[in-house]
Amino acid sequence: MTHKWKYQPPTADTKEAAKELATQIGISPILGLLLLRRNITNARDAHQFFHPQLADLYDPFLMKDMDKAVDRLNEAIGMKEKIWIYGDYDVDRCTAVTLVYKFLYKFYSNVDYYIPDRQEDGYGVSLRSIDRAAALGVKVIIILDCGIKAVREIAYAKELGIDFIICDHHVPDGILPPAYAILDPKRSDETYPYHHLSGCGIGFKLMQAFALNNGIEFNQLTPLLELCAVSIAADIVPIMGENRILAYHGLKRLNSNPSIGLKAIIHVCGLEDKEVTMNDIIFRIGPRINASGRIHDGRETIDLLIEKDLKTAIEKANTINTYNEARKDIDKQMTEEANTIVDSMKNLHHQRAIVVYNESWHKGVIGIVASRLTELYYRPTVVMAIDGGIVTGSARSVAGFDIYAAIESCRDLTENFGGHTYAVGLSLKQENIPEFTRRFEKYVEENIREDQTVSTLDIDAQIDFRDITKKFHHDLKRFSPFGPGNPKPLFSTCHVYDYGTSKVVGRGQEHIKLELVDNKSNNIMSGIAFGQSSHARLIKTKQAFNICYYIEENTYKHGDVQLQIEDIKPIKDDED
Repeated sequence: MTHKWKYQPPTADTKEAAKELATQIGISPILGLLLLRRNITNARDAHQFFHPQLADLYDPFLMKDMDKAVDRLNEAIGMKEKIWIYGDYDVDRCTAVTLVYKFLYKFYSNVDYYIPDRQEDGYGVSLRSIDRAAALGVKVIIILDCGIKAVREIAYAKELGIDFIICDHHVPDGILPPAYAILDPKRSDETYPYHHLSGCGIGFKLMQAFALNNGIEFNQLTPLLELCAVSIAADIVPIMGENRILAYHGLKRLNSNPSIGLKAIIHVCGLEDKEVTMNDIIFRIGPRINASGRIHDGRETIDLLIEKDLKTAIEKANTINTYNEARKDIDKQMTEEANTIVDSMKNLHHQRAIVVYNESWHKGVIGIVASRLTELYYRPTVVMAIDGGIVTGSARSVAGFDIYAAIESCRDLTENFGGHTYAVGLSLKQENIPEFTRRFEKYVEENIREDQTVSTLDIDAQIDFRDITKKFHHDLKRFSPFGPGNPKPLFSTCHVYDYGTSKVVGRGQEHIKLELVDNKSNNIMSGIAFGQSSHARLIKTKQAFNICYYIEENTYKHGDVQLQIEDIKPIKDDED
């Protein structure tokens, strides 16, 4: 993929402000500039950013309906009513269900969790699951990370005498479900100060409120912060404000004293004795948590996450790992088939969007395939699987384009849809596919901006190799955890040269392992450029070139710095 480099040099005034802030807190002016770009302009805010405090979490009772939710929960416990914790099969929902179940079960035993069957129940709330709850005598259902659009289903549950407490973070429709309480920061009438919690985060706020109301010490909740960190990373929500506090302390917990279930997953991921990062959650832990629901039964994930015996947990984690390996095989085959379909499109070069579908595809993997196609072709993408005339789709977007709005413009053709700006799940009837495709593509064509059709690398700062000292790297690590709202800083260095030892590596000779120098210092920087072996000839010419990169710790040489090079450009092709 061709990337456009975007860099906005700081003004003289901004440079001076960055230098002043950096001097106050003892960091490099380059990092002072990064703070300013995160709207952190004084030493007090910088200290708060570098040292997130649990005491700074908002009062959960500021959230609309929180008092009603806690009152109904207390009433259910007092009346010894059966409570269900209801989720779904992705990471955010599994962690949310685990968190609420584990905490409530400490104080009340008549509680169980329910994960719907992907094939039988579909997405979110189903009439089938409500009938099952009624048959089992369930009186209260706490639903996590879904339910905000289940108007018909929750009305049906109410007729059967079941009260729903919705904990969701998706955008609601104009009509809210007739639930007993609705906790959703994206409600139009919501005044809660922070609108970007994950579904698990909202479950945490409910438990925080329950604890406050019942005189339970906050330290009883802190072991559950690891689940918040996993959900925040995997669901790709902004990592600023309250999410930064939850993620920061959740990661600390995950690295110092993880629960048995997560310890077992860390073991099968090969992350033991390593610092677990948000990237590790996204690319290694999260996919394994997801795999059970995608391939088999999502309940198995909850069983693992609440397990108390390490030997049993490792056995369960190994089982889930086999599901993940199966998922990889399915994912690879589907991606290859989807690529074949896309490559055969006659007007691909002019198309602004991609819609593909196949009756043989596994609907548990379509989200992954949609993400891969979006990354490869850099277009808003919908991937659909067809089963018995009902189509399940997953949509992914490019930076800056609201795919939720695009799907909403076709809502009359859908049976159901929900999600975020960059990711949406949907269902529709098979006969509506052609018209849905036409209207979706037309909406994207009319609404996407030209700059949203090209992959852009936003460079935070242009630096020289001499700037990358051990202290610089140490201070840079304090900016973590990284994610939306606080992206990992991307640097560029101009006029670098091969030291003479760079080489192509990898099983398919697709990567480049580099040793580089620049013209400002004698520092030799090692780096890795994944999937960029096409640049090897340029590097070996001894000509200068420009690079943009992330600064990482070399996992094989503890304490050493390595550049993860995202792109390489000949001097004449560099774009500001």
